[in-house]
Amino acid sequence: MAESAVPGDAPVNLNEARGWLRLGATIDDAVVAQLIRAATNVCEAFIGQWLIVREAGEVVPLGDGAIRLGVRPVVAVDAVALLASDGSETVLAESGYRVTIARDGSATIVIHDRGAASRARIACRAGMAAEANGIPEAIRQGILRMTQHLHEARDGGGAAPPAAIAALWQPWRRMTLGGGR
Repeated sequence: MAESAVPGDAPVNLNEARGWLRLGATIDDAVVAQLIRAATNVCEAFIGQWLIVREAGEVVPLGDGAIRLGVRPVVAVDAVALLASDGSETVLAESGYRVTIARDGSATIVIHDRGAASRARIACRAGMAAEANGIPEAIRQGILRMTQHLHEARDGGGAAPPAAIAALWQPWRRMTLGGGR
């Protein structure tokens, strides 16, 4: 699983969410900020893509074939390092591997000579847009609506999120079939 050293920026800011929730200035800012982050995380999990570009690191076992990264959409692979069972790490030159980034943002890496390494550490950047304004408005609208749903449900309301949220996010949903990542 790919991990980011820092959480991604939210494509919806505090003022937008506060306005959508019809809250006055600075009322519950910390709570609303947490709800925006939670709604953004739900969106990323639902669509299977990161929204705002951020750095990621992934440690993967080396098999006989290409390595498929678990994060999408990949915009760049910055480094590949081989990890040996004794704990040593060898950073490969760019000529030591080949990266293919597909149109859907999935990435595969072929390592030319893995030597005695059993795993690889991949550093990359992934996300749909460089900044919040690059995110499609339907995704942003879904995050606002999910923030509203979470805000209303924070006192124990157990209702399911409105179907409109999934409908807004559905066109960007990326899924894999079977054992792939």
